Amino acid sequence: MCDVCGCNNHNHDNLMKVSDNTGKKNLEIKKSLLSKNDEVAHHNKEHFDKDGVLAVNLISSPGSGKTTLLEKTIEALKDELLIGVLEGDIETERDAERVRAKGAAAVQLTTGGACHLEAPLVHKGYHALKKQLGRAPELLFIENVGNLVCPSSFYLGEDIRVVLISVPEGSDKPAKYPKAFKTSQAFIITKIDLLPFFDFDIEKVKEEALSLNPNLKVFTLSAKTGEGLEEWFNFLREKVKEKKGALQRA
Repeated sequence: MCDVCGCNNHNHDNLMKVSDNTGKKNLEIKKSLLSKNDEVAHHNKEHFDKDGVLAVNLISSPGSGKTTLLEKTIEALKDELLIGVLEGDIETERDAERVRAKGAAAVQLTTGGACHLEAPLVHKGYHALKKQLGRAPELLFIENVGNLVCPSSFYLGEDIRVVLISVPEGSDKPAKYPKAFKTSQAFIITKIDLLPFFDFDIEKVKEEALSLNPNLKVFTLSAKTGEGLEEWFNFLREKVKEKKGALQRA
């Protein structure tokens, strides 16, 4: 069982063997694990910066609409930008297959039980994606495992972390999962076409999220109706342009 998240990840089996009454050893191991992850994550960031890749890490609970939003984004931008996707899941390649069907290259990252992606797996996946494409993508999406807890603790080297919640999930997610919002740069409220059917106070959710992180860029959208999607697409276009500009100035 992982000391950081409680997931059943074979990479962390040694954590089951170390404990004491104070929890000091577990805290030391947690710090060590995160430190090693961050070391590789910064190496990932160096790759992304050198290649001029905008890396976007998508985190959310299961069912928030991450993959559907990815499909819509790929459809809208694939003729403008070379898009690559690293698909994180505990098992199966189903989401990667959906993404490929929309015209983007995708590499499946299967965690085998872990409830989050870690930087070393992203590192391997990124190199596999570059090999598949024959070059670096301009826009890289990292679709994390569906979970609002553990992914917020693991930096992967991304430029932008995006946290999503859907209207059916309820209005209390920022209060319940503050770290996910504090560590993100953008916040998307999805499935707003369902607002008439749920007790979801959209302004209160925005207010609570921004109280945790005033710098969040907030989007409200529906992948089903298309409402709000263009603002999201333009945000990505602008960020890709900025990343390319930074590469040219380097």
